[in-house]
Amino acid sequence: MFIIVVAVNGTLLTINAGDYIFYTDWAWTSFVVFSISQTLMLTVGAVYYLTFTGVPGTATYYALIITVYTWVAKGAWFALGYPYDFIVVPIWLPSAMLLDLAYWATKRNKHSLILFGGVLVGLSLPLFNMVNLLTIADPLETAFKYPRPTLPPYMTPIEPQVGKFYNSPVALGAGAGAVLAVTMAALGCKLTTWTYRWMAAWSKWD
Repeated sequence: MFIIVVAVNGTLLTINAGDYIFYTDWAWTSFVVFSISQTLMLTVGAVYYLTFTGVPGTATYYALIITVYTWVAKGAWFALGYPYDFIVVPIWLPSAMLLDLAYWATKRNKHSLILFGGVLVGLSLPLFNMVNLLTIADPLETAFKYPRPTLPPYMTPIEPQVGKFYNSPVALGAGAGAVLAVTMAALGCKLTTWTYRWMAAWSKWD
């Protein structure tokens, strides 16, 4: 049940990030925010389930569930009349595979998972997602051409001002993500510890 709750929240976070990417002139800024938010969401949930089950591959399974949920959300928005590329499904799976690899290669060492796995996810996710964005229709071009009778005026797209925030969103997203993901990986491991303690406490009442 918890994995479904986290997956749904990850999907909602993606939809919100998609709104900013498509309908503001802060495309690069929002990409950095998107990268960091998705990196942290993936890391804490994947590490939690990975350490809870102790089975390498669980992180990839977690990312797969979130991906499926996001594709469902993408289909729902498309059915409502929005452009197909309005929702960009993030590329979580390769980063989750790297997390599984770090856990498996270090013989299920939690400290190595936190350090190596967290850094790998933080560095790789912005890169994979930028490559993904290059393969889809230009967001702002789509926003200008597509009729939006139901959108409020403040969501009307304006000309992009690339460079207002930072000229290399991948570098900034990867740098911040690599640092913060280590913290989130540690939190994921801590959640496992708390879960086992909670289960042990409740077992005394049986």
